Amino acid sequence: MTQLDSELFDSHAHLSDDSLFSDAQGVLLRAREAGISKIVNVCTDGRSLQRGQEIRKFQPDLVFNAAAVPPHYCHESSEEDLKGIESAILAKEVVAIGETGLDYYYGKEHRTKQIKLLERYLALAAMTHLPVFFHVRGEGAFSELFSLVRYAPVKMLIHCFTGTTLEAKQALDLGIDLSFSGIVTFKKSEELRCVVKMAPLDRIHVETDSPYLAPQTKRGKTNEPSFLPEILRTIASQKEITPQECAKKTFENSCRFFSICD
Repeated sequence: MTQLDSELFDSHAHLSDDSLFSDAQGVLLRAREAGISKIVNVCTDGRSLQRGQEIRKFQPDLVFNAAAVPPHYCHESSEEDLKGIESAILAKEVVAIGETGLDYYYGKEHRTKQIKLLERYLALAAMTHLPVFFHVRGEGAFSELFSLVRYAPVKMLIHCFTGTTLEAKQALDLGIDLSFSGIVTFKKSEELRCVVKMAPLDRIHVETDSPYLAPQTKRGKTNEPSFLPEILRTIASQKEITPQECAKKTFENSCRFFSICD
């Protein structure tokens, strides 16, 4: 099937982004050739959700949509976007709510709005029984997120995890899974690779976060789901397992989290 001889699951990609949507058929063809059989397409506003619905109609067995207004966009999002995404969530037109969370790197001045939006999405997740995944970045963001979600009765995941080993342990103790992007392949990401070593294999997911954060050998290029194998190989190396074993387990983990596989 692929050079990894296993199905791969990209748990977070932005296929609706202009740079990928303009060549959506090519992006998805290359993804299939690389062995990707599931992609969660993350929509961040009404326009990207509409595009995501178009892509899903074209490839319903490959693409599954998730949606939420991210924390760093909360101050510029329209009520129309918020209501449109909320309607899609209530109608179960998405498989997850995200990315929501807290971004204190770019948007700490909008802290109150971020928290209110996060709480709104957590309530929707509890109501719909959909999983929720978080964007967490900046000083104090992890500790505040943990306080806010400590008793949330929903499945949770931190996407593109870039925290410390201590923050990873705190997340895992709260039942929050961790997803790793191309950042884990960067030469400077030694601490993040230590997090991978520590995290239980059944709590790990892999993602490209495309079109952003292309892995080390593709730096400077527009990232896309077909680049996922490099991330998988890095994680497998840290876990001292084969890439095939890593692909199989992370595929199972994401299937379980998003409840979309047979």
